[in-house]
Amino acid sequence: MSEPSSDNRPRQVSQRRPGSIQIARIAGVPVYVNLSWILVAFLIAFYLRGTFENQVPGLGGWSFVVAFVFAVLLYASVLVHEIAHVVVARKFGLPVRAITLQFLGGLSEIEEEPQTPWREFAVAVVGPLTSIALGAIGWVGYTAVSGPPLLEVLLYQLAVANVLVGAFNLLPGLPLDGGRILRAGVWAVSKRPHLGTTVAGWAGRGVAVLVVLLPWTLLTTSVGSPNLLYVVWSVFLAVFLWAGSSQALMSARIRRKLPAVQARTLARRGVPVPSELPLSEAIRRAQQTHAGSLVVVDTDGRPTGLVSEAAVLATPEHRRPWIAVGDVARRIEPGLVLNVDLTGEALVRAMGGTPATEYLLVEPNGQVFGVLATADVDGALARS
Repeated sequence: MSEPSSDNRPRQVSQRRPGSIQIARIAGVPVYVNLSWILVAFLIAFYLRGTFENQVPGLGGWSFVVAFVFAVLLYASVLVHEIAHVVVARKFGLPVRAITLQFLGGLSEIEEEPQTPWREFAVAVVGPLTSIALGAIGWVGYTAVSGPPLLEVLLYQLAVANVLVGAFNLLPGLPLDGGRILRAGVWAVSKRPHLGTTVAGWAGRGVAVLVVLLPWTLLTTSVGSPNLLYVVWSVFLAVFLWAGSSQALMSARIRRKLPAVQARTLARRGVPVPSELPLSEAIRRAQQTHAGSLVVVDTDGRPTGLVSEAAVLATPEHRRPWIAVGDVARRIEPGLVLNVDLTGEALVRAMGGTPATEYLLVEPNGQVFGVLATADVDGALARS
């Protein structure tokens, strides 16, 4: 299974990921493998070892090894699927953080949403089409090769697996690629991207229900009874799909509220204070001027730090006269300085670059306007 993922966070440098290892870097994009993949590879090998043993007599104990090799090749095909997403996304100027091979397939971490329904469609559809194309190539190889039976079986199994991966990903529900295709279609017709996300999200929940009900449906038909592994696997898939679709629905609700979030209207007035000033005196000055934040400045009046409201509240009142403002301030980094004209998704994306509780807002000419508190942004989203 594979799906492109996008969010509001800006591009980040390669980072440590617990439970994952980096195996490559393709076109500047790091490729990670989650350790859960090893478990899936062994499950696939365990499940298919009998198939290879029956179709290639004489393998014996090597059937498990061959099945494990098949699992590795299948995940290599999934990687090609993800690379296709990345290539098209980057063609449209969308930054990509990483590719991750994980428990249920692959994930392309595309950091921004496509700006048009056509681009959304193109980024989404290229993955399944790539998988189906790989399946077709495998089938051509299977029909053309008259060599060792083992090679023929591997080509056949890879051809079928890739076609199934492509077809499954075309199911019309988020977080699958087919869900993004559906989103693009609704977006193109309605001109409302959030409506497209909502429709595709609910469709994803419907797909999840069908996936988990399928084994029990087979129990009452002549197709045959599914084994325990198939039932467990369908439950895992359904849970994954339901969680992904629920996340998409939540994202749609939040994004509908984003246009109401404006840095200028949410800004707090900041009182400039020297770093050595006692915290109690700094608070008195803020209260006297009805300001909502404290900005540490140097001797030339340039902002150097932002006082954390949480740190102030955590400091007992009797200790405040003995603590300098600079001791509860965070040094101003480039990511903590935001343009006061930022609004909506652009504002949230900028805040996500350097997570903090307070940000310094400046006019386009560099003049300090005030301070933006993350709590105020959260409150504005909750009220809208």
